[in-house]
Amino acid sequence: MSSELGLISGRLQLRPLSLTQLETYMKANDKLEKEMGLTAAGRTISPDVKDMVEFYSFPKMKLASSEAQLFLTFWIVIDVTINQIVCELGFKGTPDQNSEIEIGYGTFPHQQGKGYMTEAVGIISKWALSRVDVRGVLAETDAKNAASIRVVQKNGFLQFAERDKMLWWRKTRSGVPRTT
Repeated sequence: MSSELGLISGRLQLRPLSLTQLETYMKANDKLEKEMGLTAAGRTISPDVKDMVEFYSFPKMKLASSEAQLFLTFWIVIDVTINQIVCELGFKGTPDQNSEIEIGYGTFPHQQGKGYMTEAVGIISKWALSRVDVRGVLAETDAKNAASIRVVQKNGFLQFAERDKMLWWRKTRSGVPRTT
C-alpha cells in the first residue's frame, strides 16, 4: 500500500496507514506524528481498540495485498490547518459478497463537535463508492449515540435495520437502499 495515497478535501487530509505505520501508531507515543511531521497531541489508544488491531488487523494485513490493506488499516484524519491528527476511521474488512463494506470511526474527545467526522465520513464514503468493487457502505451506530447518528444521516446514509439497540445504516451509489 502506498503511504502516498491520501484523500484531501477542504481542511482535512485522510491517509491510510501502512502496516509499519499502524504498528507505530498503536504505540501512541507520538512517534508516528514526529515521523510524518505532524503536531503531537498526546494521543492515546483504548485497550479495546489495541486488542482489535493486534488480533484482527495486524494478522489480516500481513496476509493481504497492498490494495486489500486499504480496507484493513486505520485512516488517520489530519486537520491541515493545525497539522494534527484529529480522528481516525477505517473499514471493518474488505468488501463482502454483496460488494458492501462496513465503516468504523472515532473522534478524539478534545476534537469532538467540530464537524471532523462528518466531513471525513463523507470523503471516505465517496472514495469507497467510486471503486468498482464497492456498491455500498454500511455503518452501525448505538441507538443512543446522537452524534454518530447525525454523522451518517448528514452523509446520506439511510437506516435499514435495528438489532439489539444498534442501528444499521447504508449508503449506496444510487442513494437507494437495499432492503436486506
